[in-house]
Amino acid sequence: MNNETKIRIALVEDQLVNRNTFIRKCAAMNSCELVLLATDGHDCLRQLKTIPESLLPQVLFVDLEMPGMNGIETIATAHKLYPFLRFLVLTVFDDDAKIFDAIKIGAEGYLLKHETASVLEDAVHNLLEFGGAPMSPPIARKALQMLHRSGIGAAEDEQHTPPTALSEREVEVLELMVSGLDAKAICIHLDLSVHTVRKHIANIYSKLHVRSKAQIISLAHLQGWFKRTK
Repeated sequence: MNNETKIRIALVEDQLVNRNTFIRKCAAMNSCELVLLATDGHDCLRQLKTIPESLLPQVLFVDLEMPGMNGIETIATAHKLYPFLRFLVLTVFDDDAKIFDAIKIGAEGYLLKHETASVLEDAVHNLLEFGGAPMSPPIARKALQMLHRSGIGAAEDEQHTPPTALSEREVEVLELMVSGLDAKAICIHLDLSVHTVRKHIANIYSKLHVRSKAQIISLAHLQGWFKRTK
């Protein structure tokens, strides 16, 4: 794969040792190219302004704990300025508040820094190709625990139906997404083309006013859309 077809990625990280580790991991990724390396949120925004839109990174890995402008603020600001960019949190922190805040402001995945190059590369493809919400297993468990503690108990007593703005097929796709299937698996389950499934997913995102699978799953659980009868 030549550089013209590689996925452009970036890292925002204040610790030199972590930046160097990420650079080494990037060297092992055959399908990704590191095009931006920033030391903090302000540095990231300055660099983004100097890059032509066609050469901007497609996926930004962002650390959370940084001086000046932390990761949450960096994602929120960059998302407003460049809404087409995708954000993956890369951090050592796994507390509930940070997970919730990161997802709320636009992060579409949450990975721990010790993950291997292959895991990070798979996360990029999962995000861009299948609309996935890649998370390290400990983070995924934390996210589920957080949902159960934060109000889905009310939804357990009564099942609500998804918004009427969604078509019958979109509801089917939404339920499969909430159950954990990615776009490729949904294609097989519903016997639809990848193009058709991606179109349905795009419509769901637009109608529900969300931009990530993680936000969809959180919304569906909180609203009790697909509560199973016990």
